[in-house]
Amino acid sequence: MDPAQSRDPEFLPHDGPLREDVRRLGALVGQMLAEQGGQAFFERVENVRTTAIQRRRTGAAVDALAGHLTGLDATDAEALARAFATYFQAVNVAERVHRIRRRRDYQREGGAAQPESLAAVLAELKREGVTRDEIVALLRRLDVEPVFTAHPTEAVRRSLLEKEQEIVRALVDEFDPSRTPQERRDDDARILMALSAGWQTAEASPVRPSVSDEFDHVGFYVSRPIYRVLPALYESLQQALDETYGDGVAPPRVLRFATWVGGDMDGNPNVNAQTIASTLSAQRSLVLERYIEDVDALGRLLSQTDDRVTLDADLRARLAAYRDALPEAAQRIRPRHADMPYRAFLVFVAARLEATLTDASNGYRSADEFIDDLAKVEASLLGHGGRHAGAYAVTRLLWRARTFGFHLARLDVRQDARVHDEALAALLGDPGWADRDAASRVKTLRPYAAGERSFVSGDDHDAAGLLREVFATLADSRKRYGAEATGLYIISMAETAADVLAVLALARRGGLLDNGRVPLDVAPLFETIDDLKGGAETLRQLLDDPVYRAHLASRGDRQWIMLGYSDSGKDGGTVASKWSLQRAQVELLEVASTAGIRVAFFHGRGGSASRGGSRITPALMASPRGSVAGVLRVTEQGEVIHRKYGIRALAVRNLEQTLGAAMRASLRPRVAEARESGWKDVMARLSDESRKAYRGLVDREGFVDYFRGATPIDVIERMTLGSRPARRRSMKGVEDLRAIPWVFSWTQCRAVLTGWYGLGAGLDVLATEGREDVVLQMAHDWPFFATMLDDVEMVLAKADIHIAEAFSRLAGPLHERFFPLVRDEFERTVRWVLKLKGATELLAGEPRLATSIRLRNPYVDPMSLLQVDLLRRWRASGGKDDTLLRALVACVNGVSQGLQNTG
Repeated sequence: MDPAQSRDPEFLPHDGPLREDVRRLGALVGQMLAEQGGQAFFERVENVRTTAIQRRRTGAAVDALAGHLTGLDATDAEALARAFATYFQAVNVAERVHRIRRRRDYQREGGAAQPESLAAVLAELKREGVTRDEIVALLRRLDVEPVFTAHPTEAVRRSLLEKEQEIVRALVDEFDPSRTPQERRDDDARILMALSAGWQTAEASPVRPSVSDEFDHVGFYVSRPIYRVLPALYESLQQALDETYGDGVAPPRVLRFATWVGGDMDGNPNVNAQTIASTLSAQRSLVLERYIEDVDALGRLLSQTDDRVTLDADLRARLAAYRDALPEAAQRIRPRHADMPYRAFLVFVAARLEATLTDASNGYRSADEFIDDLAKVEASLLGHGGRHAGAYAVTRLLWRARTFGFHLARLDVRQDARVHDEALAALLGDPGWADRDAASRVKTLRPYAAGERSFVSGDDHDAAGLLREVFATLADSRKRYGAEATGLYIISMAETAADVLAVLALARRGGLLDNGRVPLDVAPLFETIDDLKGGAETLRQLLDDPVYRAHLASRGDRQWIMLGYSDSGKDGGTVASKWSLQRAQVELLEVASTAGIRVAFFHGRGGSASRGGSRITPALMASPRGSVAGVLRVTEQGEVIHRKYGIRALAVRNLEQTLGAAMRASLRPRVAEARESGWKDVMARLSDESRKAYRGLVDREGFVDYFRGATPIDVIERMTLGSRPARRRSMKGVEDLRAIPWVFSWTQCRAVLTGWYGLGAGLDVLATEGREDVVLQMAHDWPFFATMLDDVEMVLAKADIHIAEAFSRLAGPLHERFFPLVRDEFERTVRWVLKLKGATELLAGEPRLATSIRLRNPYVDPMSLLQVDLLRRWRASGGKDDTLLRALVACVNGVSQGLQNTG
């Protein structure tokens, strides 16, 4: 049977090329499965798939589909799971390639700019009255910084991602209508080879990744696809500026990158001063190697000879100086190339980069020196007829050098406030330090934070010694790699001004000083509902403190605040989390404005809507006015990194969307709405009631046991996804579980209650209070509320309450106590979302997303039901049957790919 049979109704009318790609890849997957597993295996897969399709179309119960998936041998179950995961891969790839195709169609047609492109954003801003001067002023302060974290949510190993890229390249090659039949057959062979090699490769390593492995994974994206496409982003920006505002607006650097890999110590004993040092060193080596490759390529390109071109005097003088200062490098210049001044100069540039790589004395002291050399080459080419004879390639390398420096990405450091307290208790000889009131701790810490008093030497407790090494390493790294190499110091579980002063005191003890000041941007992380509510008061106390205010003055009077989307959602449910985050930003901005300082927000978003994930443009346009103001810093993690940056063309598109959204939100934030003050009161009421409903579930006696029975959390805890433990401590309540496995678990069982639970109950309360008409207004006219509803609707569409019930039954007697609560709230929330959107089915207004979900359901559903049966059997073995565990892991990986969400 054709693997694409019965799929056509799932496509949009104008998606013919996508339909053909899915059909083609489906056929090749089927061929591969038959070759690798035999015809009988392929027919079993097809039988399950068609049953799943029928179940979705007829609305039948899950029992018939589950019957095909019960009692399978563990090896057969694993193979079946992997087969469906391979189909997911085909759909995922086809959709990504279709995004590239649509982008090219816009560019080829030359009509209206693609929505959310830089050209479209700038044109819209101009129509709204944004002047050239406003654009220039914004560009000077615009600072967009994606931050790649090490959180363990990527369920696919890098070797398989590389094979996926080969499939993408083969499909993209098919865009060329002139390809011959033989070339098309060769493309199919490339795809089949990638699929077959992928089938013969385990989806995940049995060894938990080290911090170094995590660096390799994230470093791959930054140093390969992102490094390569970065100049294209600036070229798009320059072209859009020229077309909209005329020539002469030259963009400065507006984009940079950061990472947590190697610096995120919060709850991870594997991260310490050594990983900070090794990560910074590895990043430096990685980017220098890229530069050496590019400079070598430039040398081959710039073959101009002295008798045909003139050189700028500055460049010729530097070339002469290099000949004198670097005689060994001069010997590399072949006699036949002696009359090629640009090539000769670049030999010296490459030699200095190599010397920098090995810390030799003749290396570059900073990236600025390297940039100056390249700028001299660019200026000489532009001044002497070289605009189209190589200047373009030099400019591309200059954009990379200005963005990545000699550090590639800034390294943030994060630690829990409780670790700081543990260190201070030892240093101060005060075992009850953490229990003292905040005012007392501030008073004690102030002279240490100001440098007026020093801790007694030789009193290193475990935490105190670890932190001393960390700050000493940061001090050394600042001297070695420059100030741009390190980013923020983030304090998890920050609650008071004392938590921030503690960092300054401990940093001084570690020797992190510059002209008597601590050269560190300290960012408290407000991540629970209560922390968010108290954030404004914490900031007020900080800004009232003379010691901290002096520190902030040395940092340009800009205070960074990190906002935690994950833990606030786990703490209070999605509605209370989103509202608390919105209100916290407003209140923090008011405190900062009163104090005469700027506040910059670092958004700790995850990939899923439950953890703050959302489309960037509506999310920023729904944010409080003034909250962006030219600065956007946001985390990227797990499968989101691959989805956004794994393919070069899509990396450019996503970076354009992010940059454009930041520009729009900065220059023309959403207009003030007179009704908003009343809406805020209604939203506060909704937040309180939804939180009450959510806490009523998770605080109910027996809930933790229910959670562990009704979700595959015990499998996720055994998976080798990351170097960090899944729990903070022994699990007594949901607070002790990290937000990522919490969301991951509920996503796997298809309830996804982390993204919707409590909304329906809260809306019911508002309706009984006579506020339904107001809520309808909010849904229609308030971007914040409308965006929240969009996110909830998407989560509800991905959920399947019937499959969630099958998982729930694994919890035994607890199923009858808890599942009716989950089912009733799910149905209640669906009814409200449909009513507020005026729709009869979910995602009626998002046909492309609805199509994407429909395409995957016939493959996700069997994996989910197979997982239920495997979980039952694995738990019956006491969790000791490793063959069943391997099959379970295959299911988890497959469902993650199908839903395109883990945590």
